[in-house]
Amino acid sequence: MESGCKTYIGIDPGYAITGYGIIRKQGTKLSVVDYGAITTKAGVDFPLRLLAINEKIRNILDIYNPDYMSIEELFLYHNTTTAIGTAQARGVVILEAARKNIPVYEFTPGQVKLAVTGYGKADKKQVSMMVKSLLGLKEMPKPDDVTDALAMAICLANTGTAFSGKAVSGYQYGRYGYSKRNEFG
Repeated sequence: MESGCKTYIGIDPGYAITGYGIIRKQGTKLSVVDYGAITTKAGVDFPLRLLAINEKIRNILDIYNPDYMSIEELFLYHNTTTAIGTAQARGVVILEAARKNIPVYEFTPGQVKLAVTGYGKADKKQVSMMVKSLLGLKEMPKPDDVTDALAMAICLANTGTAFSGKAVSGYQYGRYGYSKRNEFG
């Protein structure tokens, strides 16, 4: 790989659909490497759905060996069951990044929208159009989870780590005023 070239993977986690997008940045130029969706079927035992996500993410990380991962920070859902399932899918993705020693950074949807469109309250169509434009894509990636994952990767590639924090699940040290260091490392 060229000097100064970095590879970023963005993840939009979910237990039904986990979107992923892999981009490269050389200087200020962004290029798409790959993108897609990991899907699991309703009715399949939940542990098997998580295992499928885990195995597919492991394979993707083995193939592309990204330098950094960005993932959406969880926000409060109205449906707690959905939030818990999404958090578990997010966890198996982060676990695989940890196995490969890939730093994981999290962003809120507003941070991603701001970094990609310049407006923190942009709608999905505006984000999609900018992802398409910034990456020189001929068509919009589908489903929306894939576009969101590419936007996550663009956000980290263009803003760096100063705009976000390492993934801490919102309650660990450093995120919301709790200053105690990680006791395990």
